[in-house]
This record gives sequence, structure tokens and C-alpha cells, in this order.
Amino acid sequence: MKKRTKIIIIAVMVLLLGVTGYLNVMLNKSVSSNGDDTTTTSSSYFQTYRTDRESTRDQQMLYYDAIITSETSSQEAIQNAENAKLELIDQMEQELVVEGLIKAKGFADCVITISDSNINAVVKAGELTQSEVAQIVSVIQSELSVGIENIKIIPVE
Repeated sequence: MKKRTKIIIIAVMVLLLGVTGYLNVMLNKSVSSNGDDTTTTSSSYFQTYRTDRESTRDQQMLYYDAIITSETSSQEAIQNAENAKLELIDQMEQELVVEGLIKAKGFADCVITISDSNINAVVKAGELTQSEVAQIVSVIQSELSVGIENIKIIPVE
């Protein structure tokens, strides 16, 4: 693939991500302005987030596959795409495991995001006690081996 084509593909990915984020915000505003039922809003948040995350990752996988299968890709580009794809799959598995373990601790719902330096846990709860925060931190630290300073827990009612 030519460098220009790759740049165009990446630009389109970024544009689609921006559109997805904008639509997510508009959908959440629409749901919250249609009624005072916070359960619907938070359930909608978690479902919408998972749907957006899944569609974004599907697009990423398609782009990596396109680079891997392209006859014009260099060996280095193919290797980089394969490595990035494997890292993404590993991250997806880690998020799924941690989300499941946090739900097993008695929380109604949660989503986990993993970046290079931080772990964010959005948990469905009005407020969290110190005990509940300690449970979440314990799960994250045991599964992902990160320091407490890199963990952010956000309760969403």
C-alpha cells in the first residue's frame, strides 16, 4: 500500500471515531432528556460504550488484516500490523476478564479501558465505599499488575 493510501485510511479511522463519539454524546443527551430514569441512562451508557468499542475494534482489525494481506505491504509493515493485532486481542481479553471479575464482586455493570499508562474502571454505582474501591483495585492489580496510582475508578449511577 502506498504511504498516501495508509494516511487516508488512518484519517478515515480517526474521523469515524470522532463521529462515533459525537453520536454517543448526542444519544446519551437524548436518552437523559427524555426521562428522569437514571437506570435507563446508565444502562444505555454501558451498552452504547460497549457497542462503540466493538465497532471501533472491528474497524481496527479490518485495517490490520488489510495491511497483512496486501501484496504491496513491506515485511516490516506486516510484522507491525500482526503485532498490533495481537496486542489489541490481548487487551480485549484483559478488559473482558477484569469486567467479569468486577461484576462477580457484586457490581451491576462496569467497563474497563486499558491504555499504556492508565486503567479506567467505570462502575455502575451511585457511590463507592472504601471497601468497594479496594475490591475493584485488588481485581485490577491482580489481573493487570499495575500500580494504584495508574488506576482511576469512576462511579456512574
